[in-house]
Parts: sequence; C-alpha cells; structure tokens
Amino acid sequence: MLPVMFKNSWFPTVFDDFLNTDFLPRANNTAPAVNVKEDESSYVMELASPGIRKEFCRVSINNDGNLCIAIENKTEHKEGGSHKHHYLRREFSYSNYEQCYTLPDDVDKQAIGAKVENGILTVTMPKVKKEEKKETKTITVS
Repeated sequence: MLPVMFKNSWFPTVFDDFLNTDFLPRANNTAPAVNVKEDESSYVMELASPGIRKEFCRVSINNDGNLCIAIENKTEHKEGGSHKHHYLRREFSYSNYEQCYTLPDDVDKQAIGAKVENGILTVTMPKVKKEEKKETKTITVS
C-alpha cells in the first residue's frame, strides 16, 4: 500500500506554522486561467477571475511593447463590528495578479480594448491590416 498525504484537516498543524513562511511561499497560488483565440482580424485573450470588477483591472502596454495585465484585490477586511460568528476555516483569500505578455508583431497596439463581463476579463487585440502591394519588377533578359 502506498502512503497518502491528506491536506483536508480543519485545524492547522504544527508543520503549517513552520512551512508557511516568507522563506517557503505556498505552492498553491495560481494565476487566472487564460484562453487566447485568433481569427482573421484579431486576437482575443480571456482571463477567468470570478468576482472581478473593472475597477480591479489595469491593462496597459509597457515601454517594451508588451501587454501588461494587473488584477488587484481591493477587498477590505474589517475588524470589529457586531459579528455573531467566527470562522473555523477561511479559504476565501484572493491575491493580486500581474503578468506581461509578448504581443505578436501584427497587433495594432493603439486599438487594443478590454472589458469585464461575468467574471471574465476579455482583451481584444486587432491585427494590423496588411495592404497587399503589387510590386513591379523589371527582369533583364540575358
């Protein structure tokens, strides 16, 4: 029989206090799930972040021409008040997220748009319209 480790206890263990420090950050911190779609005219990036509001999002192009997306948790934890309960376990904790993405060469950086709807940040990146130039060339006969 193989050993199995369960991490579903209701109370913290002695090891949790030792291992959950700044020196050993938690490994279960994750970034939002990202989908990227492409069609003839644009790229569309979707970031899933339940409960997100547009006030929490920043989308920008940095000096290197990369797309930077930041989602900041603005939830306030109020102390005191007339609480009639206390938490035995509390896992609703959201961290901030920031990531820069390298854009393809054919993205029109001046026309990028973003919106938040139903917990999904959608960033639309139109492609630069390519003009087909007909080149004339003189061929020398030898």
